[in-house]
Amino acid sequence: MGQASPLPVGETPALFTGRRWFFPSALLHELDPDAARAGRRPRRTARDWVVDFSCFLLAVVVGATAMEALADNPHVPDGLAVADQVIGALACAAVWLRRRWPLGLAVALTPISLLSDTSGGAGLIALFTLAVHRPFRYVAWVGGVNVALVPLYYWVRPDADVPYLVSVPFAVLLTLAIVGWGMFVRAKRQLMVSLRDRARRAETEARLRAEQAQRLAREAIAREMHDVLAHRLTLLSVHAGALEFRPDAPPAETARAAGVIRESAHEALQDLREIIGVLRAGEPDDTGRPQPTLAALDTLVAESREAGMKVSLDHRVENPAAVPSSVGRTAYRITQEGLTNARKHAPGTEVTVTVTGAPGTGLSVLVRNPPPEGEVPPVPGSGQGLIGLTERATLAGGRLEHGPTPRGGFEVRAWLPWG
Repeated sequence: MGQASPLPVGETPALFTGRRWFFPSALLHELDPDAARAGRRPRRTARDWVVDFSCFLLAVVVGATAMEALADNPHVPDGLAVADQVIGALACAAVWLRRRWPLGLAVALTPISLLSDTSGGAGLIALFTLAVHRPFRYVAWVGGVNVALVPLYYWVRPDADVPYLVSVPFAVLLTLAIVGWGMFVRAKRQLMVSLRDRARRAETEARLRAEQAQRLAREAIAREMHDVLAHRLTLLSVHAGALEFRPDAPPAETARAAGVIRESAHEALQDLREIIGVLRAGEPDDTGRPQPTLAALDTLVAESREAGMKVSLDHRVENPAAVPSSVGRTAYRITQEGLTNARKHAPGTEVTVTVTGAPGTGLSVLVRNPPPEGEVPPVPGSGQGLIGLTERATLAGGRLEHGPTPRGGFEVRAWLPWG
């Protein structure tokens, strides 16, 4: 018989009464491989007590029937009949130990059943219990010995009413039926335990998949937060620095810079509020502001120019609205990150943004800036945004490359599938 999948500790359905867990069946507890190592003994439930009492009563009924047959047999001495009855009574009492020592009880009752007629019922019950509670290799040995002793038993104790050639096959078939019934019960219970284990494993795997999906969603939100807020905060830093170092600027220029700072702060707060709302709700907010696409690229460049950047945009896509939203959003974020990095690492230089593509050939984005003039202090966390964008482009089915140019500048090159 194949072994069922092991049931983890505590996975078997049980009833909690305040101090102990009571299992619906002691056999389910025995199928738990950790129960023996933990030193825990299976407890009889109400169902187990009913089954054990029924087995004991059946053994007594079979023994009483054999006792009547002994009383009617004149060839059996009275002393031998009394000894047979005493042995049968002890065998019936031993039926209560069948759950704790099924193998030992079956082995002990095999020769006893050969010597005592009244212990035959207890022997059959012990053989059935062995088939239920132990693997097939033990059942095969003990059951084979019982079948082999059947001809010897009826040769030593012939039945006066039934011929020998009828008694032996009937007893062999009865023994095999008892063994088969016990193996069927064991296989059915093992199947039930295996199905419960599979259901529990499926629930665990589903929970792990949900946690993984949630983690991936949070990582995507974190990348989105970096892409959005880095651009807004860089604009704030540039204009705030201009106001700090040029206190004598004309009122019109000061007002324009203050307006850009206010608008950028408002946009940053809106983006942050939307992202935090997604984190709290655990799902996207469909009622929030629409995500930027390729059509919003002109607005992004205009914002950068208002911040004082020199940006040259070469937009060769005839119909930006026809670009798929996911591809256009990725291209927008790549351009946004390229402009942010150029503003931080190469301030004052002219940045060139080139966007080309058509359905079937893909969408190409190139953001290039010349080397900065003078020494630029290092910026903490450099390169993290490009790493996230590289992964984002890869997940979209495209690719992203970045690095210095031969003349000392820096460029970001990306290709995304379209159509």
